[in-house]
Amino acid sequence: MNMFFQQQGEAKLHYGSSDFTILEGGAYVVCAVTREKIPLEELRYWNDDRQEAYRDAAAALEGFKRAGAV
Repeated sequence: MNMFFQQQGEAKLHYGSSDFTILEGGAYVVCAVTREKIPLEELRYWNDDRQEAYRDAAAALEGFKRAGAV
């Protein structure tokens, strides 16, 4: 397992179009819509333009709606 996944606290990421870069290690990021903690190993949805993470597809859709993209 990656050493970054073993750390505690919130990670700082840079979201790219198809992957993310860990800037500061941690165990999770926070969903921009639900405010839930998302373990890094479960992170599948984000927006690289707004640099936001989403818990799931429904939260991602809500994030796009809030931004006026849908």
